[in-house]
Amino acid sequence: MWMTQVLPTLLNQTGASQLVAVIDDGSEFKQPQVVALVAPTPSPQQLAQRARILSRCEYLSTPAGPPSDFAQRTRSDRFVPGTRPVLLRNARIWTGGNDGTEVLEGDVYLEDGIVKAVGSVSHELLDGNLNVQVLDVNGSWVTPGIVDLHSHIGVNSAPDLNGADDTNSFTAPILPWLRASDGLNTHDASYALVRSGGVTTAQVLPGSADNIGGQAIVVKLRDTLERTPTSMMVEPPWELGNGTKVGYDSSKGGVRPRWRHMKHACGENPSNTYGQTRMDSAWLFRQAYDTARKLRDSQDAFCTKARAGRWDELDQEAGVPEDLQWEALADVLRGKVKLSVHCYEAVDLDMIVRLSHEFQFPVASFHHAGETYLVPDLLKKTFGGPPTIALFASNARKKREAYRASPFAPALLSSPPHSIPVAMKSDHPVTNARYLPAEAAYAHFWGLGAARALSALTTVPADALGMGHRLGRVRVGWDADVVVWDRHPLELGAVPRQVFVDGVAQLASTGANGAGGASKSGDEVGLVVPLKSAEFQDAPRAPDFGVEMARTIEFEGLPPLEPRRVEGRVVFANVSEVWVRDRRQTPGGVTRVGTGMQELAGGEETDGPFSVEVYDGQIARIHLSSTGHSQPIASDEVVDLQGGVLVPGLTTFGTRLGLSEIKLEPSTNDGSVFNPLDGDIPAIVGKEPARAVDGLMFGGRNMLLAYRNGVTSGVAAPGGSFVQGTPATFLLGAPHALAGAVIEADSALHVTLGMGAKASVSTQIAALRAMLFDERAAEGGVVRRVRKGDATLVITVDTADIMATLIQLKSSLEERLDSKVKMTFAGALEAHLLAAEIAHAGIGVVLTRAKPFPGVWGQRRILEGPPVTPKSALEVLLGAGVDVALGVVDEFNAQNTRFEIGWELNQPDSTLTSSLALELGTTRLERVLGVKAAMPQELVAYKGGTPWGFESKVVGVVSQRMGRVDLFE
Repeated sequence: MWMTQVLPTLLNQTGASQLVAVIDDGSEFKQPQVVALVAPTPSPQQLAQRARILSRCEYLSTPAGPPSDFAQRTRSDRFVPGTRPVLLRNARIWTGGNDGTEVLEGDVYLEDGIVKAVGSVSHELLDGNLNVQVLDVNGSWVTPGIVDLHSHIGVNSAPDLNGADDTNSFTAPILPWLRASDGLNTHDASYALVRSGGVTTAQVLPGSADNIGGQAIVVKLRDTLERTPTSMMVEPPWELGNGTKVGYDSSKGGVRPRWRHMKHACGENPSNTYGQTRMDSAWLFRQAYDTARKLRDSQDAFCTKARAGRWDELDQEAGVPEDLQWEALADVLRGKVKLSVHCYEAVDLDMIVRLSHEFQFPVASFHHAGETYLVPDLLKKTFGGPPTIALFASNARKKREAYRASPFAPALLSSPPHSIPVAMKSDHPVTNARYLPAEAAYAHFWGLGAARALSALTTVPADALGMGHRLGRVRVGWDADVVVWDRHPLELGAVPRQVFVDGVAQLASTGANGAGGASKSGDEVGLVVPLKSAEFQDAPRAPDFGVEMARTIEFEGLPPLEPRRVEGRVVFANVSEVWVRDRRQTPGGVTRVGTGMQELAGGEETDGPFSVEVYDGQIARIHLSSTGHSQPIASDEVVDLQGGVLVPGLTTFGTRLGLSEIKLEPSTNDGSVFNPLDGDIPAIVGKEPARAVDGLMFGGRNMLLAYRNGVTSGVAAPGGSFVQGTPATFLLGAPHALAGAVIEADSALHVTLGMGAKASVSTQIAALRAMLFDERAAEGGVVRRVRKGDATLVITVDTADIMATLIQLKSSLEERLDSKVKMTFAGALEAHLLAAEIAHAGIGVVLTRAKPFPGVWGQRRILEGPPVTPKSALEVLLGAGVDVALGVVDEFNAQNTRFEIGWELNQPDSTLTSSLALELGTTRLERVLGVKAAMPQELVAYKGGTPWGFESKVVGVVSQRMGRVDLFE
């Protein structure tokens, strides 16, 4: 007979219990069999741990982004208590809507840190609110606050001090666990500068020395009451440990992860840092992502079992597998990190695109990205879709991988058929983010549509950061970050009248020494600069560069730049003005050379456009009608300037143009002059310095691009950190030095003095004094000529204290020699502090950074200019009677010389005239640099306008010295 007995037994190893059946079949042996498994009742502690595990699993799998009810908020999480509501009346509002085409006429109401109304403001919002500040902007443009997609502000701080530089770690090439939040300096001197340019938000990235430099953060550029990095962050990721308990309650919708951000870099920077090849970089990326993939997969496998209730298969006490070093990269694989990748060339872009598919992660943005315009179809193949491309419009050709960068790239990429989103970025402090709007203005000049150019500053970078739900638009519910402009933001010289961040005004009307500073919440809001006239309130009419764009693509970024040379007769029709260098004679019969400009035709005395005939590089006659020239013959060239002008070509100084082709490639440079003060001080006296004329190189791209943009001559000195040598004055359009290129050599002695060198400032001054005071200086040498007043001593110096010492040195030397010494300060960022003293001493000044930045300690006392201070350094120096001129410091920027001068001409309350603007970049510059030779009458033909705006285009150069006309169309 069969008998069955069911007995429960406890398994000590697992804590589970089994139901065991003992079957009695009458035999000697009774066979127990397991018939069921009964789970134990978990303890309260085990239940709590399981809940934590499931919450963590759900958080890991939840997409990043704002809460579903974010748009319903009535107050910003960043609202500053005490901030008064502001009503901006009578504004022209560029909202960022409709792909950047929406413009509304009306009002903007800011309250509780958000935009409460746009266009029309209801009475319900205003009635009874006596605290509202009403600001009539009288037709000013109002835009969203500018979003900088690529900045190192706060980690590469100004002034640049070793203890405040947290840009790069050099411990290893793969460092996804580092966080920019842990190195953000809240005392960076450039915060106020940058927001005065309308930039309200920045993504602060680690540097590009590493393949994976670490995690980035997004910050608002305003002072906070807490004064901490965390309080500056727009939406601090929960993973930063920002004091909020992270939990996921599915019954309440949970806590969505906030977007995280990370920096990658490929190409030259990490290769040069670690001595690796591109193949090494690719392997390091793959190895890192493989490690992160293993972490992600182990977490996913654990969570799959947890959700299925298979707790007996899991180590519940340990919980979900974690690894602090790789968790952020695992989140990249989950699509929860906005990835910013520093990549220039097609080879590097291709590697990252393939990597994105191998490990299946999206790329938010490619940065610098100089060759992206050549490979748009590759960008579209990126896993998850084409990234945003963050570009410069001007900064290029400083290293090999940037050599094919093109100012046409923003237009080529963002326009159909590609329609890839483009953002303009600063790479602050590589370029000063205060002037980020100028990058968009340059991009507009080079072909980017106005709506796309403004979007490239606002909506596009905001969306690329995952912050488009609150930043980059003037829209109800969005953050109260808005800028009121004195003219259209894409006009040359545009500056904010007021900037709001989280509804707090950032520009105060007065501050220390009359300088504007940040307003405090509750302060009365004002407009700190006047509104420009109506002619500045529309986007500039950009020239047509269609042919140049096509050739850029055809020649893979390196189109031929040499002009078409025409000898014989050329007729310029529809000319509005002609200016030349003043060659008139004084009553004593002496020709006035290098003193100023002379208007030959145009202005109020001319009734409409006229024509100019040129023979063999010289003006032959002017017909005061557009068609009044002699009957053209078949071989004549007729160039229609469409109301443009003929004016003297500009001269560039402050760069090593002509001595350097690719700044960071030694094989393309003349090199630096040996500094004897870096070692034991040898006998300097009696040794002739290096001569720039011996190292000149022609035909470089920076040189030819400058020539094609109105710069016909240059003054360059050898590079060095003490005695540089003697400069050369030369023509940019010449093919080589033997083609009449050199105008003058050895007209001056160039010296650089400053803090931070191996030798102390006092040692540098002592050495300079020894050179100048020693009467054994070689007969006929440049030092002897400086002593006699026949050559100018040009000293590159920024610090006012060193300038004061040099003023005393000049006085002592003149007293010793009983003669006048010619001296000029170049750079001169702090010259405004000694404007009267410099003028009294008869010292000239060349401002090579008219847009100032306190890069190092000896430059910290800059004069910011509008809207921070009423006047710029140039205006202060001119007002004091200083003989001052303008230059630039980067070879790539030489082509923008006219825009740098135009920026000063177009500033609020500027006292400059067009004639004086010309002198700043020609006769005044040459005079203070000691150029004694008569400069040739090189005239530049501008089509469509004057040199000082974005409407005109250089179409030719009339070269007296070469006896021809060079045409660019």
